[in-house]
Amino acid sequence: MAIKTFGPNAVDWEERIDLDRLRRERLRRLREHLDRSDLGAVLAFDFSNIRYMTATHIGTWAMDKLIRFALLTRDGDPVIWDFGSAARHHQIYNPWLGDGARAGISTLRGAFHPDAGIAADVATKVATVLRERGLANEPLGVDVVEPPVFFALRDEGVDVVDGQQVFMEARRIKTRDEIALLTQACSMVDAAYEELYGFLRPGVRENECVGLVSKVLYDLGSEYVEGVNAISGERCSPHPHVYSDRIVRPGDPAFFDILHSHLGYRTCYYRTFAVGSASPALRDAYKRCREYMDRAIALVKPGATTADIVSVWPRAEEFGFADETAAFALQYGHGVGLSIWEKPIFSRLVSLDHPETLEEGMVFALETYWPSSDGWSAARIEEEVVVTADGCEVITKFPAEELLVAGRTYWTAGGALNTLREPESHRNRANGGPR
Repeated sequence: MAIKTFGPNAVDWEERIDLDRLRRERLRRLREHLDRSDLGAVLAFDFSNIRYMTATHIGTWAMDKLIRFALLTRDGDPVIWDFGSAARHHQIYNPWLGDGARAGISTLRGAFHPDAGIAADVATKVATVLRERGLANEPLGVDVVEPPVFFALRDEGVDVVDGQQVFMEARRIKTRDEIALLTQACSMVDAAYEELYGFLRPGVRENECVGLVSKVLYDLGSEYVEGVNAISGERCSPHPHVYSDRIVRPGDPAFFDILHSHLGYRTCYYRTFAVGSASPALRDAYKRCREYMDRAIALVKPGATTADIVSVWPRAEEFGFADETAAFALQYGHGVGLSIWEKPIFSRLVSLDHPETLEEGMVFALETYWPSSDGWSAARIEEEVVVTADGCEVITKFPAEELLVAGRTYWTAGGALNTLREPESHRNRANGGPR
């Protein structure tokens, strides 16, 4: 049965996403993994971990500032110290926090004067709660921390250790509502690709494509367009991972990665197009890229491992790289949730020696790449999948089984509207031919 997508609005006549259940189940999973660890508490500065723990959000502008922090102890509710009036907002509008919302601020990544005592204040606030709950002598797991705060916590007598794995393990398996939100996020990108396919043609620039996609997503209610990786022409090989103002030309390859956030839940979703026409070299590269994707998806099921998946992907040396570090993230997979690149990770760099077992409820993206024989074009495909009881379901739905050619309609000199016909040799070599 297909995973339900739902509409994003709340209605009384259909059971849809239950946000109260989402909050409860995320916190319960985090508590369970904290209880299994040897930590007394976990302290989060990372925006995604704070949201997972407390179900609070103050805007994407804060994501890179490390100004907020939240604490979960073995016993007791989460405590969050938040920026300015955000804490007051939580006290009024976030009843699930009880009395756990408090005013507090970290060092603004060093912008505060070092002698202002901000780092010491953060450490005092955290240590006070630990003492009140009888956990002063227990290890405190922290996800990311600025050096001044780390040293201040040590000065308070707190045993600071790495807490990232507690958060990552809790977030590894998605709840039913997380899966629904991730599927909705993908459906928004489906729509963006439909608009992009109709827009893409010779003469447009990569940055115009980024603007179009961003508008579609924001119009559909996206919380945050994290990035649109727009790559065309000779920029496809090697892959630079950043868009430019390059003008797209006839015969170009163009691939895109669309990353955005829907109620916090991300996408990572590549598609490749040919513009105007497709060369035999690009068609061959796309076919090979698709074959590696299909082989990987066919293996996804509970009990399989990340090593099983990467074993069907080519070694770095097979597509022009010295080693797996040099080729990292080209044949790749990663969990997707409140952030991208969550657990599990799929890469020949690590997965063969350190395999992870796939479980029902995991959501991850698999991405493949292949450079063309012409030395400058390349193909890139990415699919997001949900691991089900007996296999998996692909939730990225924009067509990618074959290479699509965009911008193929032209006017003749006589004023007739014609669609370009490719040479028979091109069509014969296509993986199913153009749409």
